[in-house]
Amino acid sequence: MATLSLETLESLLQPYLPAGVPAGVAEKLSEYLDLLLKWNARTNLTAIRQPEEMVRRHFGESLFAGGLVPEGAETMLDLGSGGGFPGIPIQILRPEIEVTLAESQGKKAAFLREAVRTLGLKTEVWADRAEKLAEREKRARSFDVVAMRAVDKMQEMIPVAEGLVRSGGGLMLLTTSVQVEALGRAAKFVSPLPGSVDGVVALFHVEHA
Repeated sequence: MATLSLETLESLLQPYLPAGVPAGVAEKLSEYLDLLLKWNARTNLTAIRQPEEMVRRHFGESLFAGGLVPEGAETMLDLGSGGGFPGIPIQILRPEIEVTLAESQGKKAAFLREAVRTLGLKTEVWADRAEKLAEREKRARSFDVVAMRAVDKMQEMIPVAEGLVRSGGGLMLLTTSVQVEALGRAAKFVSPLPGSVDGVVALFHVEHA
């Protein structure tokens, strides 16, 4: 039996998707929530324990960011994915995007693989350091959008993240308005996260020489 009813899920998500929750999204997120709660009991994927708060903070904020990913984006990297945020909810909301989840911690990467398999997603999991992914991408493709949310040492990771964005693509940060100001650079947009005191989604244009 699902932890939360689909009606409750959709109600919790409404502030983040004002146009409504697309068909099939709540069902996938319900499966994802049950799996997250099960794994979180033995692997520390998130410090948040309440299902409703997980839906708001993790699913809702990720879906809000997904709605801001530019139209026409074909590939996206969630760098330091942890429990799959924002990458998995974005993959569920925007199935046309080819999402890669990068997570170097083994237990978290194992959870991501299980989540992708259980939910039947086409998402790739990269279970190694981002720097190694950067080496691979130089020989292959880079991403239209690279997203980071609550990443340790975000300031240090930004150059790595930007190196993975194709020229003309975007770096998306789910962070605070204070951190965005501290970066000292112009963003394409900064959108306040619904229900958050200072949380924002910021998109920066990346151009390589």
